[in-house]
Amino acid sequence: MKSKKLLLIPLALFVVLLGFLAVGLRRDPHEIPSPLVGKPAPGFSLPRLEAPEQHFAPADLKGKVWLLNVWASWCVSCRDEHPVLVEFAGRNLVPVVGLDYKDNPTDAQAWLARFGNPYGMVAVDAEGRIGIDYGVYGVPETYVIDKQGVIAHKHIGPLTAEVIEQEILPLIRKLSI
Repeated sequence: MKSKKLLLIPLALFVVLLGFLAVGLRRDPHEIPSPLVGKPAPGFSLPRLEAPEQHFAPADLKGKVWLLNVWASWCVSCRDEHPVLVEFAGRNLVPVVGLDYKDNPTDAQAWLARFGNPYGMVAVDAEGRIGIDYGVYGVPETYVIDKQGVIAHKHIGPLTAEVIEQEILPLIRKLSI
């Protein structure tokens, strides 16, 4: 009798493992909880891509809702996202700031010249230190930052037209009131 119970242990462990797998498969990989959502955006002061002698700091946009898009010219997914971001920026709803992550500035400038520049400004995070402060998993990632400088939303992966319409725009409208 005891040996039959011992045989059920692997079966029970397998069922538990299947349960975890089933839950994991239902989750959206772009919805990784960020401990920074609801907290002040980490401060920084970085040189601007278009004018390295000038710096950008998140405090420059305090009082405005804005987007921080982390990207790089070497990022394949950023190329998929870029037309969506260019279209969104053309609406002039909120400032869109680029954070050029671990990139060569010459390559970044060439990339923007070739595909269009959706950014009001681009801060250069050459070492990736600011990316670490923001908990960047990989590029592209986008943060919606409210008027008080608090991170209201983090999107991991390329922005799509659906993400813009269903997640980003409703949040911007809510935060802009």
